[in-house]
Amino acid sequence: MTGSFTLAYVPGVTPGKWARVWQERLPETELTLVQVPVAEAAAKVRSGEADAALLRLPGDREDLHAIPLYTETSVVVFPKDHEFAAADELSLEDLAEHVLWQPLDDPLDWDAQPGQPPVERPETTADAIQIVAAGVGMLVVPQSLARLHHRKDLKYVPLSDAPQSRVALSFPIRDENPELIEHMIGIVRGRTVNSTRGPAPEPEKKKQAPKQQQRRGPAPQQKKQPAKRAKPRRGR
Repeated sequence: MTGSFTLAYVPGVTPGKWARVWQERLPETELTLVQVPVAEAAAKVRSGEADAALLRLPGDREDLHAIPLYTETSVVVFPKDHEFAAADELSLEDLAEHVLWQPLDDPLDWDAQPGQPPVERPETTADAIQIVAAGVGMLVVPQSLARLHHRKDLKYVPLSDAPQSRVALSFPIRDENPELIEHMIGIVRGRTVNSTRGPAPEPEKKKQAPKQQQRRGPAPQQKKQPAKRAKPRRGR
């Protein structure tokens, strides 16, 4: 199969392993990976600039399908010399008296404002990380984003009762490239080549087996004739 496929993805998501599988299965179809800001991911797919996107739910799903792939662990980021430095896990109750930054690209869906409200909202997660590194407040993010923005002067631990985000494959409801989309769905879901719903490969032509000499079947059994009774001898 020829052609091309553009897959957008938001920061923190790592599509490399799926790109390698794509290359193995569809070597003649070019796959282009494009990292996009969280706020632009859905729009890139709707506009046709990307055939599909790996993004986080909940989020903008207008005119888009979304297939959830996995749920991310939420963590809280703070300076290494913070009072929580020895903790292995925290809860929202632990953070009640602390300022928690909520950047404008926050992927978590909060029912209520956690902790103490900040004076403003940073534009991006990267900006919020910089503020936390300066020793002001803390930040709750999916673990993949904490890893992406990792710094030696910061630490993060799981936050047990925080909302979680889900990474999903999103593509247009009216898809113009259904065969390649099905291939991508199969890859991100871990299907094998044979179970992928994309068009089946042409079957190999079976080699004709060499003609073998016909074996003779067993010889037909002859019906046994009943034995003739011997005539009694006459006495002398």
